[in-house]
Amino acid sequence: MIKMKSHSGAKKRFNVSGCGKIKRKKAFARHILTKKSSNRMRKLRKAGTLDGMANRTIKSMIPYK
Repeated sequence: MIKMKSHSGAKKRFNVSGCGKIKRKKAFARHILTKKSSNRMRKLRKAGTLDGMANRTIKSMIPYK
C-alpha cells in the first residue's frame, strides 16, 4: 500500500492536540504592531482551533501528525 504524503505547508502550520483538535497560530500578530492594542496582542498569542469543514480538510492534509 502506498503511503499518503503530508502537505508540507500544512504540517508546518498546524498541530493536532491530544483530543484530536487542530491547533493553529492566529493571524495579524507579525508587523504593523503599533496600532494594535496590548489587549488585542495578548489574545493573538493564544493558539486558535479549527472547526467544521476546515478541520476535515487539514486532517486529510496531515495524516501522520
